Amino acid sequence: MRLEKIAKIIEAVLLANAKPMSLDQLLEIFDEQDRPARSVLKEVLAMVASSCEDRGFELQHIASGYRFQVRQEYAHWVGKLWDEKPSRYSRALLETLALIAYRQPITRGDIEDIRGVAVSSNIIRTLVDREWIRVVGHKDVPGRPAMYATTRGFLDYFNMASLDQLPPLSDIRDIEEIGREIEAKFVAGIEAELSPEPAQSDTVANKNATPASDVVPSEEILH
Repeated sequence: MRLEKIAKIIEAVLLANAKPMSLDQLLEIFDEQDRPARSVLKEVLAMVASSCEDRGFELQHIASGYRFQVRQEYAHWVGKLWDEKPSRYSRALLETLALIAYRQPITRGDIEDIRGVAVSSNIIRTLVDREWIRVVGHKDVPGRPAMYATTRGFLDYFNMASLDQLPPLSDIRDIEEIGREIEAKFVAGIEAELSPEPAQSDTVANKNATPASDVVPSEEILH
């Protein structure tokens, strides 16, 4: 099958599918006799990305795979299609998320030691409900506190393929600046979506921790 034909098939599939698609998922759409090699498919995806360079949308590679999305510079106009606006988050929440992203796996107590203030249960609940963080183990200290790490959903929503795309700590002066950097990626992520994210509630979580077991941190700690 010619590369141009494969490219058109990939474009059609990605436009029709509401979720990102991995290389393996894209390969599965082809019949066995017509299935291109992974190297060929990567070449085709590069062709498709290049063809979008002068368009209002782009092919983006994120943690879960590939998707078409509106370019950030046009998000202001696209956002007018919907009355509901994305949720905005406090500096405290963004700083907490930044610390988890950079220091994972990390406990709530560790976050409080770094920030110098208590972390609201509401903040942790919001991040868990958003599926941006999850419990990946429990620290082997009295009380066995939960250890948190970011998820693939965090990378997808913030428009990243890996944690390597976070700004280097050497380029950031303090925790407030980390929060601003995370917020910038947050804005890019929510505005690049082809459809808006549902608003999130700020329901206060139960402050009592769930009884813990000794678990080795899982592969959800992404790099």
